[in-house]
Amino acid sequence: MSCRLILASSLALALAACGGRQDDAAQDDAVAKPAAPTSIEDVALIPRDALFGNPERASVQISPDGRYLSWIAPVEGVLNVWVAPADDVDAARAVTRDDARGIRQYFWAHQPDTLLYLRDSGGDENFHLYAVDLDSGESRDLSPFENTRAFVSKVSHLHPDSVLVSMNDRDPQWHDLYRVDLASGERTLVEQNTGQFAGYLADADFQVRLAMRAREDGGQDVLRPDGDGGWELAEEIPFDDFLSTSYVGFTTDGDTAYLLESRERNTTALVAVDMESGEKTVVFENPRADVNNALSDPVTGEVQAASSNYLREEWTAIDEAVAADLDRLEAIGPGVASVSARTQDDRTWIVTYSAAERPAVYYRYDRGDGGGELTELFSSRPALDGQPLVPQWPQEIVSRDGLDLVSYLTLPTHADPDADGKPDAAVPMVLFVHGGPWARDSYGYSAWPQWLANRGYAVLQVNYRGSTGFGKDFVNRSNHEWAGKMHDDLMDAVQWAVQQGVTTEDQVAIMGGSYGGYATLVGMTFTPEAFKCGVDIVGPSNLITLFETFPAYWASFMEQWYKRVGDPRTEEGRQLLLDRSPITHVDRISRPLLIGQGANDPRVVQAESDQIVAAMQEKDIPVTYVLFPDEGHGFARPENSKAFNAVAEGFLSTCLGGRAQPIGEDFAGSSIGVPAGADSVPGLAEALEAHQPQIRK
Repeated sequence: MSCRLILASSLALALAACGGRQDDAAQDDAVAKPAAPTSIEDVALIPRDALFGNPERASVQISPDGRYLSWIAPVEGVLNVWVAPADDVDAARAVTRDDARGIRQYFWAHQPDTLLYLRDSGGDENFHLYAVDLDSGESRDLSPFENTRAFVSKVSHLHPDSVLVSMNDRDPQWHDLYRVDLASGERTLVEQNTGQFAGYLADADFQVRLAMRAREDGGQDVLRPDGDGGWELAEEIPFDDFLSTSYVGFTTDGDTAYLLESRERNTTALVAVDMESGEKTVVFENPRADVNNALSDPVTGEVQAASSNYLREEWTAIDEAVAADLDRLEAIGPGVASVSARTQDDRTWIVTYSAAERPAVYYRYDRGDGGGELTELFSSRPALDGQPLVPQWPQEIVSRDGLDLVSYLTLPTHADPDADGKPDAAVPMVLFVHGGPWARDSYGYSAWPQWLANRGYAVLQVNYRGSTGFGKDFVNRSNHEWAGKMHDDLMDAVQWAVQQGVTTEDQVAIMGGSYGGYATLVGMTFTPEAFKCGVDIVGPSNLITLFETFPAYWASFMEQWYKRVGDPRTEEGRQLLLDRSPITHVDRISRPLLIGQGANDPRVVQAESDQIVAAMQEKDIPVTYVLFPDEGHGFARPENSKAFNAVAEGFLSTCLGGRAQPIGEDFAGSSIGVPAGADSVPGLAEALEAHQPQIRK
């Protein structure tokens, strides 16, 4: 379980008694408070590079022994891992040498001076696991096999010289479990996955204690070793609880397992399970929201604190030993504090603090024997210091059938000059739809709504039914409702925004990635008059071909797709998928559409975008299509992210009338290509003529 802490918002007001005349005080106030902007042109334009370019530093961690600080930072424009002595950050040096796609996932092994990182090629999600020896500088590929996806199953201080790694080189559908020696790279088979297991769960001593296997009814069996080389059924997870019930770890001694549990309840609780007796004890629960995260002791593995997230994340101390520490972190400010790393002796934590209007700032927290000491290290994006970032306002919107839709509203400064979260004037709005769909939007800093608000748009993010975190009933209400009630929720939220004076019915765009891209295409085809334009990023257009091209290693999850979306193996299910596919209704599109796609996307393959673009062209319906040959499911390279957003900014400006920073140099270093519709975006065709694509995988 990851270690995150999000703290409740607070507001401090200071009043001072001043001598002198009343008009002098009023004059002083006028000097102290600049006039509120009356139009978006009065607000400083935040450069796209400051929002979407490389962070100066990110993903700060500390080694288990406390000797080193580490982070991700650019080397000649490409993200790499840097390491510094814990007491001398100025002595940092890059310890990886990626010169293409960059490194975004890394962590420390328990073996001294050893880092692990994951990297794929061009966004294909076939991640390789690498180990870096800080003394020699050598980097070793621990999963050197083609077309193989590796992921770390377990690291443990009890076995610092090795890690448990799952790999699917033998069979692309199923991952075998190996113990891999960090020094030599030699792997030893622990479990050969001939039983079609979705995964294994091992304790800190690297003993495999549980395995999970999907059932044909969409549920899941939890199995345990039978002591004779086989497996026996331990318990069953019904279909309705599949997405919200799972074992997540053990205490170090292996006596207790931790379980996220939704059976015989709605919201997920954190439950401790005695491995010998099977007795279950609720550790933490919230009737409004699922358990969202936990803090566990690095030595014992016992949970010390847990959180849930309804409008914002809230934490409860389970162990009084960390209660004062959580209070100390809350004092940083009204935003979000994340405990991202802890030393093995638990005396030092790395803390990330941010708010909706403030990107991440990293702290070192030395717990000591009392109140603890916080030392600010650095900001992730100092280029945004002093820029006009804006708050994010949690909302509860009621759907037409009575569901509470937790949503987040971001308003441009000129539309909310007193910053109370209520618009003083209606402005164009972008409905920004999250992916998944089994995911959620949450409070916190995000470049996307800040960017759009700075260009003059209100931004509404909606947790439509199917979003996770609000109980299993909320998720299960989305079954067979793609392009149905899930879309109704989005439309209800738009109507709420119109009624609240946020926007007007004729000034709304829809935008999103993955499922959010699908929702965009649904909006453009099922309700073609509702949105003035749409921006689809890696969204599926044909649910039949989507299912046919999912990665092989999704085999254990396919029954969930069939039973929650539609089953192409039956005539009725296949017809449902066709009816809910935007490609079926392409002739209804009547408003401008921008599509972005990565050529190496393993989840929503390029053909999903190709086919709807071709269908639109056949029917003489205008479309702008942006394609990146070195990207996958989303745009990871900052050069490509900036390039796409430069196009999207011009597209939205033409559609909704917001302002747009010229494309300028924002194609530099990117692989952008525009197979269709370049003439529809101002300056795009000219920028492409001067651009030499750079492909990096």
